Amino acid sequence: MDLNLTEEQRLIVDSAAEFLAAHSSSEQIRKVSAQPGGWDDALWQGLTELGWCGIHSPEAQDGLGLGIVELALLQEQLGRHLACVPYFDGVALAATALRALADQPQAAAALQQLATGAQRFALALPEAHALPDAQAQPAGAGWQLTGRWPQLGSAQLAQQLLLPALQADGQWALFLVPAHAPGLAITAQPTVDATRLQAQVSATQVPLSASQRIAHGPALQALLTSTRCIAAIALAAEQVGVAQQALDLTLAYTLERQQFDKPVASFQGVKHRLGQMLVALETARSAVYGAACLADTDPAPEALLRAAAQAVTEATEAALYGTREAIQLHGGVGFTWEYDPHLYLRRAQANSQRLMPLRWWREQVAQQLLDPPA
Repeated sequence: MDLNLTEEQRLIVDSAAEFLAAHSSSEQIRKVSAQPGGWDDALWQGLTELGWCGIHSPEAQDGLGLGIVELALLQEQLGRHLACVPYFDGVALAATALRALADQPQAAAALQQLATGAQRFALALPEAHALPDAQAQPAGAGWQLTGRWPQLGSAQLAQQLLLPALQADGQWALFLVPAHAPGLAITAQPTVDATRLQAQVSATQVPLSASQRIAHGPALQALLTSTRCIAAIALAAEQVGVAQQALDLTLAYTLERQQFDKPVASFQGVKHRLGQMLVALETARSAVYGAACLADTDPAPEALLRAAAQAVTEATEAALYGTREAIQLHGGVGFTWEYDPHLYLRRAQANSQRLMPLRWWREQVAQQLLDPPA
């Protein structure tokens, strides 16, 4: 597998890095995250105009028709700059699910709205092995939705929600629900990472038409599983961006900080710790790029899950290690509000619990490798 970027992919990385450096600086991040609402509308409009919302959506739905590799490259840069936009929830999650349903008119229309930036979307993934807390009951020619989705990323910014619920026959169904639907309540939640938004969504007898059920049954279960894996690869790419910025901040600070008339970075002990950060980072980047390349080949579900598990594990560990080391190597100022390492530590820590913790991913791989087939 060739993990070298093509010229087109390098242009994507360079243009994304340049755009985000200009529009998502440390000062801008702090300003936006301190405001009510906590998201950067101007930045969102800019990346929408660049076509990022349709990065891996088909051209038939006005997307760019690219792949998971390009999605991961953008996510890496967004993580490096802590962009205060609902990109992961809308594109890495919602668009990934919708593009698998693009042969259905309702889903295709929704994906076109998402890809063009006309509307913002958020997808609730069912918690693995958790008891379902949302039910869908037939009501006349349509459905009635009741339940709760306790932690839905960027729900308060979304105009359309993709909500899974359990039917009376025990099968999952996925519903496309407007955020302003009667009986639907969205309650913002405090988060460790102030650059990300999260909310609880609850439904009380929300009436839905038959066409708003865009998927159901065993096919939906497979779709949600593959969506979780692809989104995990995108999240892992974001963690790589976090780890890269933690290393860059630390290197810049230790080169500037003087001790005994020498830069701190010249000391052997500091060099070793910076080197360990780099090794963890590059190991994670290789795992993420490899998983993204595999995801673009339509692999078997088992292979996709193993690749996603390796990517999210390596990248999360690299991000957590790199941000903690960044705080330590910044010395007495490392944990202060004025310096940035704590912002990246918060993002790394919050991401470590998105899409299930690392122990869950390891358990899935262990079951594949050790449990006999049914």
